[in-house]
Amino acid sequence: MKTEIVETIPQEPERYELRETPTYRFEASRREFFKLLGSGLLVISALPNAQAVQESGTSKKPSSPDLLTDIAGWLHIGEGGTVSVFTGKAEMGQNIRTSLSQAVAEELHVRVDCIRMVMGDTQLTPFDMGTFGSRTTPVMNLQLRKVAAAALAALLDMAAAQWQVGHENLQAANGEIRHRETNRSISYAGLLKGREFTQTVPAEEKLTAPCSWKIAGQSTRKMDGRDFVTGKHRYPSDQKLPAMLHGKIVRQASFNASLVSADTGAAEKIPGVTVVRDGNFLGVTAADPATSARAANAIKVEWKSEPQLSNGGFLEALKKAARERAGGEPGYETGSVEDGLKNADHRLQQSYTVEYIAHAPLEPRAAVAEWSGENLTVWTGSQRPFGVRTELAEAFRIPESRVRVILPDTGSGYGGKHTGEAAIEAARLARAAKKPVKLVWTREEEFSWAYFRPGGLIEVTSGISKDGKITAWEFHNYNSGNAGIRSYYNIPNQRSVFHEVESPLRQGSYRGLAATANHFAREVHMNELAHAVGMDALEFRLKNLDNQRLRNVFTAGAEKFGWGKPKAANRGQGMGGGYEKLGNVATFVEVAVNPGTKVIKILRVVTAFECGAVVNPDGLRNQVEGANIMGLGGALFEAVQFENGRVLNGRFSKYRLPRFSDVPAIETVLLDRKDLRPVGAGEAPIVGIAPAISNAIFDAAGIRLRALPLLPGNMKLPPETGNKA
Repeated sequence: MKTEIVETIPQEPERYELRETPTYRFEASRREFFKLLGSGLLVISALPNAQAVQESGTSKKPSSPDLLTDIAGWLHIGEGGTVSVFTGKAEMGQNIRTSLSQAVAEELHVRVDCIRMVMGDTQLTPFDMGTFGSRTTPVMNLQLRKVAAAALAALLDMAAAQWQVGHENLQAANGEIRHRETNRSISYAGLLKGREFTQTVPAEEKLTAPCSWKIAGQSTRKMDGRDFVTGKHRYPSDQKLPAMLHGKIVRQASFNASLVSADTGAAEKIPGVTVVRDGNFLGVTAADPATSARAANAIKVEWKSEPQLSNGGFLEALKKAARERAGGEPGYETGSVEDGLKNADHRLQQSYTVEYIAHAPLEPRAAVAEWSGENLTVWTGSQRPFGVRTELAEAFRIPESRVRVILPDTGSGYGGKHTGEAAIEAARLARAAKKPVKLVWTREEEFSWAYFRPGGLIEVTSGISKDGKITAWEFHNYNSGNAGIRSYYNIPNQRSVFHEVESPLRQGSYRGLAATANHFAREVHMNELAHAVGMDALEFRLKNLDNQRLRNVFTAGAEKFGWGKPKAANRGQGMGGGYEKLGNVATFVEVAVNPGTKVIKILRVVTAFECGAVVNPDGLRNQVEGANIMGLGGALFEAVQFENGRVLNGRFSKYRLPRFSDVPAIETVLLDRKDLRPVGAGEAPIVGIAPAISNAIFDAAGIRLRALPLLPGNMKLPPETGNKA
């Protein structure tokens, strides 16, 4: 794997809006924080009360001036020198713990290893909507930088007051403040020893410019990385409590089935087993996982369900909805598509489809639940700790103040762990058993009962002039979603609409949401238009693209890839790219196709990516490479097979994922825009790989593939990388 970092020539910063994080509510008082953390400096960032009232929907004012309400983030520096930073974000393997620590260390002028990042604990951290949408870097990174800068300002004030000097000769570095004229110095810990200070972040705080970064902007080792590689780290599925029981759920025979009867007699005869039934919910607890599984299997159940759609039937339903064209969410529209088509020299209409795919996280859902009277504590893996807290409170009809959700660093999520199913199940079992209960889903449960990335149908109608300018663009997405639906190309007449369709499977967020599907359809269609007028695919894109940041990634990627240079026989080259979550990406792919056997091999991938100023180059490279590898699966072979309410390939031996032998050489070009603030990179890099492969296959073999996954079909993988069930 190769990475190249390019500091681009600053362009006029693009104007865009970021929604501010919502009102943060915190239940503990300042005194409680100091009791918990010891004396030192506590820095908080509070939103204006007017905004708090408006967003919370209440007119009540805080009952005490000590109550920390509406907090956007906070930080504590202890008299021992440890910096504790508290955020509601979750670490799912994306290494955000490290980049957030870098941001704080940069503004506070301390070493990264001095920072203790407390994440995803609803009792200790400020409210946060969740870890999704690539929002951690543009929003939380910025917020914690402001908090750290305010902490440093407070420390400088303390030193100036203690020494009776002005600020102009004070310098902070490595956790201490020095007075240049007298060469006196004092550590942050020395300033704070035995004292309690509280500082509020001002509305505007001067931050270090990216061009002056010394800690941020550098590749830094993963925080707590040794614990992960040595096995010391404890994931949600590793959590243990004294006298803990193990739970097992008796699952429905198919989706939407209702429980008719359950004979629990045999299970209840097993020593130490508790059977819990509540409507369609049926589960057991026992002293160990094997006994709980045996008890669950001993229950004789009868389920009732109605006939449901299968793979083929779902696509037919989408096509029917497409023909009817009934309704749709208001989308983006400008100009007149009808006039644009009328004035076009060439018109093109095509359909593109995507199958449901599973998140397949390394760690299935897991939770440990413990009741203490009417108070509930749950350890689980989730991207939305406060959302899970709300779900638990609603499920048990108790105030949220009585629910605590704690997130140990989790074994991946990819958008699949927004909801708290396992947490609610474990809590139900724990309440009935009157002991802590641990519940870990099996791989089959994860594949069947978690939600999926939606399948969908996309119809594109376009018009183009002889000189290669797109005159009209109409884009209809059925079911897969509206993320990334608006075209970023300069088209005077366009219309984009998302149509919601009743889904036979539970569906939800996935890395990049619907942007993977919408970019696939758009970027393959772009190549089809270029082919129709005999233009080079890159030249055609640039002719219809005014956005300079997107032009930069396409040209940088093309240069690194060697686009336009002669290629060997039976080789094909393709590209795909776009704009998502404020990130700009262009991916180039080279494939080899055997003309006789139609065996395809992905030879090389080059991705150029720009997300503003780069906070951690190595971490960013990992995101880009990981997105490409993950995207290979959805592009080539990942698809959930289902029939009449049952998943048919719900295990790794049947559900095809990328393997080491599938992964080609991946080269990454990072465009470091130090003139722009950093934005997220967890999702945007995945959108280019699928259309790039499809376009490369057409270039090599003349076969146009418009359905994801691209294989099987007219093409296939080498035998040595085939599925081994």
